[in-house]
Amino acid sequence: MTTPNKTPPGADPKQLERTGTVREIGSQAVWSLSSCKPGFGVDQLRDDNLETYWQSDGSQPHLVNIQFRRKTTVKTLCIYADYKSDESYTPSKISVRVGNNFHNLQEIRQLELVEPSGWIHVPLTDTHKKPIRTFMIQIAVLANHQNGRDTHMRQIKVYTPVEESSIVSFQYLLLVYKGVNNLHLHALPVVFTSCR
Repeated sequence: MTTPNKTPPGADPKQLERTGTVREIGSQAVWSLSSCKPGFGVDQLRDDNLETYWQSDGSQPHLVNIQFRRKTTVKTLCIYADYKSDESYTPSKISVRVGNNFHNLQEIRQLELVEPSGWIHVPLTDTHKKPIRTFMIQIAVLANHQNGRDTHMRQIKVYTPVEESSIVSFQYLLLVYKGVNNLHLHALPVVFTSCR
């Protein structure tokens, strides 16, 4: 019998942000939980501190609901889990669902995690590998390591793509500067971006 490989950690999401290709949009959403122990709720899940965590306090599945006020383009979900610290509280099976509201959620990803320690990157793309557009994301913890009852999640980040504008079709902007004695043309690279 072979032992499953441990889930490898992904890059720190801050590195993704520094590339300028994505931005974190979790602050634009309303967050809710199926349950939590007092002092271990949404604030701890979103405080940028890997030492704090959400702890559920009820029966499975344990749910994190992320609701946007308008239909939003979402590219990646990043979840921080730490088996070494959380042991039986660490999720081993997660379902990611999207939809317009609680009544029409569809599962788009299911993950099996083996002793994760670090960031787990979950691409939220359609069948054409394009980022999804949704009003709501639900993360459901279906099982924990060692058949644990309650769960810990340390951080969740939600990312939207930042894309180069398709409206602007030129690569350089020509600036004409008329000097006292002659005419100078300067070609300067310009990048136009739009955020969805």
